[in-house]
Amino acid sequence: MVGLRITGIHILTAWSIKMVTIKDIAREAQVSEGTVDRVLHNRGGVSKQTETKIKAILKKHNFTINPVASALASKNKYHIAVLIPKFSDTDIFWKSPYMGIQKAAHDYRSFGIDVRFYRFDQYDSRSYENHFKALLRTTPSIVLVVPLFLKETKRFVGELEQQSIPYMFLNIDVQGFHNMTFIGQDSYTAGYLAGKLMHSIFSEDTNVLIIHSKHNTSVNQTVSKRIEGFTDFFAKQHFKNRPLILKIDAFNTSKETKAAITTFLKKHPKVKGLFIPSSRINIIVDCIAPALLKHYRMIGFDNTPKNIECLENESVSFLISQKPFDQGYESIQVMADYLLKKKIPNDKIYLPIDILTKENVKYNERNELLFEMGNL
Repeated sequence: MVGLRITGIHILTAWSIKMVTIKDIAREAQVSEGTVDRVLHNRGGVSKQTETKIKAILKKHNFTINPVASALASKNKYHIAVLIPKFSDTDIFWKSPYMGIQKAAHDYRSFGIDVRFYRFDQYDSRSYENHFKALLRTTPSIVLVVPLFLKETKRFVGELEQQSIPYMFLNIDVQGFHNMTFIGQDSYTAGYLAGKLMHSIFSEDTNVLIIHSKHNTSVNQTVSKRIEGFTDFFAKQHFKNRPLILKIDAFNTSKETKAAITTFLKKHPKVKGLFIPSSRINIIVDCIAPALLKHYRMIGFDNTPKNIECLENESVSFLISQKPFDQGYESIQVMADYLLKKKIPNDKIYLPIDILTKENVKYNERNELLFEMGNL
């Protein structure tokens, strides 16, 4: 597997304990520190079995809360503002980082961290502007931004800098800014890896096609970098056949989209591999006649429910995961570390690049599943 995982991030606690820390309790119980905190404060949201196990470990170590330290911690209040796209049933990717942020917000609430969401329409720059303006009026301690619209981002982060408000970028890594860090996937490497996977499927130099929407590459640097990495792999191998590219107006299953894809594939009958550098590979699957799907090997991104279904029914060969739930959680963790401990993060915090197959997909993002079930 390719990628880096930043580990060993510690949070400042307000607990005084004998011999062990909350981190030790959480490790022994195999749960998060926030789960231990919820049990200590009887806030609920923890399964009965997990609660019983944690209480037994607390009792074994004679763990007690230091009320003085807790009171001191509660005096420090920090406001984290999060500017993130909305998600929907048809475009669900952003649900995962949103839930990761929610989980972290819950875990860090007792340390004086208040997380507020500003959710915009990812296809509407005006929505992005309006929510950024609303965010600025609250004078946050720090801001987490998904920088989808470059021009608008330049203008508004300039205002953050004038007010000396630090900010970080999530999921989309754009250059030329003074953000403290970027948290997400190394998109170029992920695209390069996809090229290597595609080549491994075939025993010879073959024709492959990249399908992407015009909107994605115009506003989303992540998609552009994946395409760059993918094409660079084939260029560096000096293959005769370089990837073809089909740009479509939008990812949907309209007659126009289906016709565009069908027409292109008919004109290029030697194409065997399809690369979709976004989370919408299920849309492309739906646009190809079922009888023709067996002729193609497809690689896409992200373990959304519909994408997983395509992987499990073997319409898709591989999905590459960027750990969106973990991206969300870790972004708040890094911000809390900065606010509470003044710890400066690395310039880039890359999460693992996971290769998902039909056989291993059910084991991916278990933290997200547990959170949805209320067990984390």
